[in-house]
Amino acid sequence: MFEKYLEISEEVQNALKNNQPVVALESTIISHGMPYPQNAETALKVESIVRENGGIPATIAIIGGKLKVGLSPQEIELLGKEGEKVIKVSRRDIPYIVANKLNGATTVASTMIIANMAGIKIFATGGIGGVHRGAEHTMDISADLQELSNTNVAVICAGAKSILDLGLTLEYLETNGVPVLGYKTKELPAFYTRNSGFNLDYAIDTPKEFAEILNTKWKLGLKGGVVIANPIPEEYSMDNNVISKVINDAVEEAEKLGIKGKASTPFLLDKIQKLTGGSSLEANIKLVFNNTKLATEIAKELCNLK
Repeated sequence: MFEKYLEISEEVQNALKNNQPVVALESTIISHGMPYPQNAETALKVESIVRENGGIPATIAIIGGKLKVGLSPQEIELLGKEGEKVIKVSRRDIPYIVANKLNGATTVASTMIIANMAGIKIFATGGIGGVHRGAEHTMDISADLQELSNTNVAVICAGAKSILDLGLTLEYLETNGVPVLGYKTKELPAFYTRNSGFNLDYAIDTPKEFAEILNTKWKLGLKGGVVIANPIPEEYSMDNNVISKVINDAVEEAEKLGIKGKASTPFLLDKIQKLTGGSSLEANIKLVFNNTKLATEIAKELCNLK
């Protein structure tokens, strides 16, 4: 039914047909995550990391109303140059963007949906969305969490973005039956830092173990995704006290300006980048590279189980 809207690159189609490891990649990080040309350069570097580690990258976006799985370098460049003019697309936005033949940059939620349509089970990103601070009053909860409870895609990330309420985010995921597994850690990483103070139930030591857990979950018919939390490398981890103060200041400013909903995350990340003199952006890039490598290793192991 949805095939007429879906356009999978020949390279990705061949990889899926031949049981080769494919890693889905989002496009919001290109258009809304950092300035041009760094955004396009980072996206192409992420793709090259997948290839260097033996996988096939599938960057996902909506281009001219088509759900595209596997972008060309020219399409990545287009999203980079257009930047925030490209609409940030979550689940609710997909019908409007597709019907009006527009361009859209996919979030974690919409990337999961399109990856699942294409038959891709592994997705690398920076950090997932979650329960925003003050959500008990605003009900501001990312659609990423609902998608994780419904869509059979594993998301490799550096935990939830540290601008969020991490404790409530974990509670929400637990309530919805979403496993949160740490890579060699039993503490939830907090995006810019390796530590959050929130414990996880399981620490997994190898990509093969992750693949076995994913394979078992889906073969049992247990619907939904898995969060694989991969801490930022030690050498790029930011000082906890410094980043906490910066985040608190940024959140306070967003509240004063009345910024909320889908506009809040880009605003906060941009503000944090400015307040840290660009060091948060560098940390963001390094953690994405790190997640991409692990995701490719897991995708390879999942193919081996088939």
